[in-house]
Amino acid sequence: MSVATLLLLADGRFPAGGHAHSGGVEAAVRAGRVQDAASLEEFCRSRLHTAGLTSAALASAAAAGHDPLALDEAADARTPSPALRRTARRLGRQLMRAARATWPDPELDALAAARPKGAHQPVVLGLVARSAGLGPLEAAHAAAYESVGGAATAAVRLLGLDPLDATAVLARLAAETDEVARQAEAASSKAVEDLPAASAPLLEITAEQHATWSVRLFAS
Repeated sequence: MSVATLLLLADGRFPAGGHAHSGGVEAAVRAGRVQDAASLEEFCRSRLHTAGLTSAALASAAAAGHDPLALDEAADARTPSPALRRTARRLGRQLMRAARATWPDPELDALAAARPKGAHQPVVLGLVARSAGLGPLEAAHAAAYESVGGAATAAVRLLGLDPLDATAVLARLAAETDEVARQAEAASSKAVEDLPAASAPLLEITAEQHATWSVRLFAS
């Protein structure tokens, strides 16, 4: 396993389109549920242990060699919100485009051909990790970190939050992020239908509301 490769894949500057999405924090800010570093930390913690765990398990399973099409169907079943499904597929398509240029692999080509409108982002992430020579645990780490990193970065822009405070939030969540990645990797050997399906209903509801806004800073 190459640590540098994992850092590249998890880097927010990797051109996978994540910078345009807030992970639900834009809606939480408007509703007043996220107002400062403390409430951002609680938001990120909740997201990590629900949507983050589910995404990390899907990514880990893809890196472990599970059928990506079956995993994509499982991701659909675990995402009730049509808005979030569309977002996941758009992000998956963008990640696939960047990854095929960076780590060319026939498995990526096959999934891109089977899902021309995009597979769910965590599934693509896991397959990309596999193509880049990373394993299921590294894929889980990348997905778990992404589940909180994007929201923290978005909060800086939405709240005018001090970037140092947002970074400190991620640092305080580091041990929990590692644990979620380990849980996801442990589950990746199970059958697809037995993968974690932790849900965050409020994220689903507010994603649908956010999609109707005529003015918004982030795509989701």
